[in-house]
Amino acid sequence: MVSGPALPRPARLEWFEEIVVPHLNAAYNLARWLMRNDDDAQDAVQEASLRAYRFFDGYRGGDPKSWLLSIVRNTCMTWRRRTQRGLSTVVFDETVHGAARESTAEEQLVDAGRRSALRDCIEGLPVDYREVLILREFEEMSYKQIAETAELPIGTVMSRLARARQRLEECVSGRRRAAGV
Repeated sequence: MVSGPALPRPARLEWFEEIVVPHLNAAYNLARWLMRNDDDAQDAVQEASLRAYRFFDGYRGGDPKSWLLSIVRNTCMTWRRRTQRGLSTVVFDETVHGAARESTAEEQLVDAGRRSALRDCIEGLPVDYREVLILREFEEMSYKQIAETAELPIGTVMSRLARARQRLEECVSGRRRAAGV
């Protein structure tokens, strides 16, 4: 999209829906991990979407997913600073978000334990590390896209991601040792 006069409202809405709406699931996923609360994440994505639409005339092209996730990230950070409250952990419902397959009760119990440990370890990461990890591993964004989204140099993205992976591995290994696995 080229900068210039504002598009007529119907064309603007159509262009917005084509460019931004396909990335709302990624926006929610990032917000959920940053906010650690489903309701706050939904509110943050709604607020970010409204901001994106309001300032859509300022969109200069490029990767729309990075553009939207940058707005979501900034909205979440502003929201967290504004509320200055303790963030509670909400249980992520694996039955809703997990893959459907037949398994034994024992397999389900073991899988649930592994997912819970991994989720807890991810949530235990500092927000700067958790953010780049989610964008890379869950949203499959490139280092360049993450750098644009988080407004960081690409080298910082790479070092944060390496540290996040190392801490995550240490946390999961520590939990396995503690469990005697």
